[in-house]
Amino acid sequence: MKIRVSLASAGLALCASQVFAQQPAAQSNSPIRLDGVAAIVSDQVITLNDLRDAIVSKIQRKEIAEPKDSATAREIERETLNDMIQDELIIQKAKDLKITIADADIAPQVDRQLRETRAMFQNNEQQFRAELQKAALGTPDDFRRYLMEQYRRQATRDRVLAKLQQDGKIIPINVTDAEISAEFDKAKQFLPPKPASVTFKQIVIAPQPIASAKEAARVKAESVLVQIKRGADFEKIAKRESMDLETKETGGDLGWVRRGSQISEFERWLFGIPGYQQALQPGQLSPVFETPYGFHIVRVDRVQTGEVKARHILIAAKIDSADIERTRKLADSVAKVWRTGSAFDSLAKKYHDYAGREETSILTPYWRDSLPATYQHGFEDKKPGDIVAFQIAGSAKRPDIPKFVVAQLLTVDEGGERTLSEMREAVRSSLAQRGGVRRYIDGLRKQTFVMVRLDSLDAKEAAALKPDEPPKQP
Repeated sequence: MKIRVSLASAGLALCASQVFAQQPAAQSNSPIRLDGVAAIVSDQVITLNDLRDAIVSKIQRKEIAEPKDSATAREIERETLNDMIQDELIIQKAKDLKITIADADIAPQVDRQLRETRAMFQNNEQQFRAELQKAALGTPDDFRRYLMEQYRRQATRDRVLAKLQQDGKIIPINVTDAEISAEFDKAKQFLPPKPASVTFKQIVIAPQPIASAKEAARVKAESVLVQIKRGADFEKIAKRESMDLETKETGGDLGWVRRGSQISEFERWLFGIPGYQQALQPGQLSPVFETPYGFHIVRVDRVQTGEVKARHILIAAKIDSADIERTRKLADSVAKVWRTGSAFDSLAKKYHDYAGREETSILTPYWRDSLPATYQHGFEDKKPGDIVAFQIAGSAKRPDIPKFVVAQLLTVDEGGERTLSEMREAVRSSLAQRGGVRRYIDGLRKQTFVMVRLDSLDAKEAAALKPDEPPKQP
């Protein structure tokens, strides 16, 4: 069973499910399904309401189209019920594998879903509760319990499949080109259009302070260190003096830092260099040291295997409008020499902000509408091969100091309808994996009591509508 994503979906579910209740052959004197059981898997019942919810969810996610006739509706019912039986078999396998999902693992997702659902009603609690009642979901607490169960089932299913794959129990099947084509033809009407995308390579240039500004920053950092050594409170000094806007308000708190997550100048003080320098111990201060961001003082608070809890103070050199303008002109100059044939690698080695961990080559297609606004504007109306220079926002530590990008567009894809050629490998992988799962579940099904009642119910309806014909046997 799938997670119901919102109360609005629940309302839509009520409307869409009428398609299945109002089939052409079903008149007012047709039988009503009073038992409401679609299938039984071991000791678990899949109700007709469960089945209807699952079908409507598929329609809303545009995995299937709304059925136009009774025959199509019945085929969708059978396919969806089979999927639900497979899911139930997987979930029941969790007991054998000793897989359980703790409340803490899913509570953040559930609470976020609950907040988003409430927000749909503009925080009108009365309307929210009324809609819950309309959707037969009870009180907000009932709804949360319902969401917890749905998220738990989904997480259990995912974890069981991951475990079975890891243990080699699920092996992807071989898939033919004909099967790939057939699957793509079946699914393409439900695929969202491909968004416009670009690939590019870039040189990011960060403004640099002049020598006198750097020296002034170093002197100030040394003065701050003296104050702390004389007993000044590190956290208060950080809140007052630090220029790292990410940590300033928390007194320079870096949290728990793992080896490899910081630039090398930090690493040597937090973790040491074997045979050369000892790591700082809890309570110890570093001397003033320089990074591309400025001058730092670090204090280690706690140490445990593989990570260190620390605080720092950053004193950055002043960068004024003249420095920024100088960098703008440099970016224009780099773009000009690149256009005349200079090698990208040589220019990047000389000018790129590697210290700021800026990327140089974006070779995986990047959706245009997911790019920062500055990139969207910079690439507007540009074609492959064009080289452009533009300003972007600064780093998280110094957002007040902009950087400049010199970029070359490599590919431009305007998006649109997806094609088999670009989707072939994704479809092949999906079919192969699904086939492996289905083969494993077929084995589980032979070992488990499974009763499907949907055909039995259809037969009863047919008998009522056509009394001269004998009904199918369940």
